[in-house]
Amino acid sequence: MEISITRILSAVMVIGLRVSGLMLFAPFFSSVSIPPRVKIVLVLTITAVLYPVFAPQISSVDVSHWPALMASETLLGIAMGLATNTVFEAVQIGGQMLSVQMGYSLVNILDPNTQVDSTVVATFHQILAMFIFLGLDVHHWILRAIARSFLYLPPGTATINPMFTKALLHEGAIVLELGIQIAAPVLGATLLMDVVLGLLGKSSPQMPLMLLGPAVKSMLGVLVLAATIGFWPRLFERYFSQSITYTEQILHLAH
Repeated sequence: MEISITRILSAVMVIGLRVSGLMLFAPFFSSVSIPPRVKIVLVLTITAVLYPVFAPQISSVDVSHWPALMASETLLGIAMGLATNTVFEAVQIGGQMLSVQMGYSLVNILDPNTQVDSTVVATFHQILAMFIFLGLDVHHWILRAIARSFLYLPPGTATINPMFTKALLHEGAIVLELGIQIAAPVLGATLLMDVVLGLLGKSSPQMPLMLLGPAVKSMLGVLVLAATIGFWPRLFERYFSQSITYTEQILHLAH
């Protein structure tokens, strides 16, 4: 009886820890606007749903090995959460860059997702990306990804190797790359306007470009942003799909 209790507890622990690690950083699920009690209930519910399916595949683990198992499963869940959150981090970086270019860097408001001060453009990007995220049911993709992770990486088989660590560090480069891609249309238009204003200033020094320049750049940035938003659902669908694929690749590296 004691052995079966130990096996049940170890199975619940490893499943719950991987799910908990994911919920700490996964988009939407990690939002501070969701009460902690709701998050706890969600983790327990997901663990209860996954337990009958994957518990028979989890071998009994000695109590002395629990600390190492807990650390590896929590790290795997955190790695999955970080990988799925790359798009939102890229959206934040893209919004911050555009805020500087459009002249809104001094106007800060409270971001409802992170509860920290953020620029207007970055907050607008975050809210719009979250609408697309929910509209595409990407949160369901993440739940399916955590369930599939137990198929090709059973608990207790993960190894934290250099390839796994390198893939986690590579996420920073991916975030910057996606952020520049998201901001590229407005960023390119405003930079081109900087060149045009500079040439006008050289050819007509009497023009009040110091007063007109920021207003023109701001209007141009808003117009280009409004024109490109219509392409965001298709673009972000591809980005979210790539983030889920990258999550699975990271877990394969830990096998």
